Amino acid sequence: MSVLIRNGRVVTAADSTVADVFVDGDKVALIGARLDVEADREIDATGKYVLPGAIDPHTHLDMPFGGTVTIDDVTSGQTAAAFGGTTCHVDFCIQGRGQSFAEALAGWHGKREGKAIIDNGFHIAVTDLEEGGSLEELATLPEQGITSYKLFMAYKGVLMVDDETLFRTMEVATKTGALVMVHAENGDAIDVLVREALAAGHTEPRYHALTRPPELEGEATHRAIALAHIAGAPLYVVHVTCKDAVDPIAAARAKGWDVWGETCTQYFFTDITDLDEPDFGGAKYVFSPPVREAWHQAVLWDAVRTDALSAISTDHCAFTLSGQKTLGKDDFSKIPNGAPGLEDRLRMIHHFGVNEGRLSLNRMVELLSTNPAKLFGLYPRKGTIAPGSDADLVIFDPTRKTTISAATQHSKSDYTLYEGTEVTGDVDLTMIRGTVVVEDGELKVEPGFGQFVKRAKFGEQLL
Repeated sequence: MSVLIRNGRVVTAADSTVADVFVDGDKVALIGARLDVEADREIDATGKYVLPGAIDPHTHLDMPFGGTVTIDDVTSGQTAAAFGGTTCHVDFCIQGRGQSFAEALAGWHGKREGKAIIDNGFHIAVTDLEEGGSLEELATLPEQGITSYKLFMAYKGVLMVDDETLFRTMEVATKTGALVMVHAENGDAIDVLVREALAAGHTEPRYHALTRPPELEGEATHRAIALAHIAGAPLYVVHVTCKDAVDPIAAARAKGWDVWGETCTQYFFTDITDLDEPDFGGAKYVFSPPVREAWHQAVLWDAVRTDALSAISTDHCAFTLSGQKTLGKDDFSKIPNGAPGLEDRLRMIHHFGVNEGRLSLNRMVELLSTNPAKLFGLYPRKGTIAPGSDADLVIFDPTRKTTISAATQHSKSDYTLYEGTEVTGDVDLTMIRGTVVVEDGELKVEPGFGQFVKRAKFGEQLL
């Protein structure tokens, strides 16, 4: 099928111009003013933006954690993504104890097969190199399109790896063309602080943040950067929350080192006072790294503007407040860590970033689409609007007002972090590979439409 989108403002990371976009099959074929072509369908986008589909490089769907499983499976999580203008994401395949990487990947593929709405790839989370996977097996994954290795420096006794495992994985990444990702917090120190807080009778959600201070995020970030530099590996620091972590990333980038960082939507809009919401409402804001003092928000806005941080993800890891978060009602350390966000990223960053003058429209596209595509081996097939690229397109109405609410979201979570927030600008239509997936508030495809994407090695292009 062919589609001609007329008169929209076509926005990429580099350009913004009123033009037509002709989609032939699953690819963008032509871009230009007043294109003289026939199409099976024409869409008038006058007064609206035509954006490359957003890419979320950090999600957790159908993931076991803390004695439960995230409430969004692949279908519900990806449906929320599609309504929010996200057309591709990279989810985390978590290696279980004693599992080979092949076994872990088979399990995660099983979660998505027949259920996918949008396209996705996988990162591999390395947790066990003693009784499970081996460095030799890990080295084979980039040839299979799994081109990023994730390591946790926190969650001691569950997901955390030691520095030897971290460094050896970095050495493998250097040889195989993979990007190393780290959750940077000092898990040993956090474990001590958590036990001390509980021993003193401190059980409330606020202590989730107080036992994970920003200095421990900063220390782990600096340590990961130093190790990656010695190993010669490219490094991507996930969900940066604070000045303590921004500063070492910015310093490494100023030296020309291969270091990048992301932050997440929620860290611009939530802070440590939210943990005191009454009736255990503070549990909604328990995720890791934790919410910080509000002054860090300005640091993060400046960091994404100046490219000290290069991407904004969601870390979508949704639980219900009732029944899941309440597992930690009497012990903050048992509250499942995570929050929903896949549906809200584009409209929140557009409203508070672009509309309020913190970011240019081009920079927003770069942060939400182009940079994730380049860093994670999806570009130029995805992450831009260009002839030959996948027709992953979002028609976005910059004047449409929407009030964000759990009552209207597509995640199965029973809350949103942004309840009652009114934003100007929202998605009218989402297209993936030339097929309209969301239009007029309705999902237009069946589960199974989304494809698995084998990603290119770090620094290479997916053609």
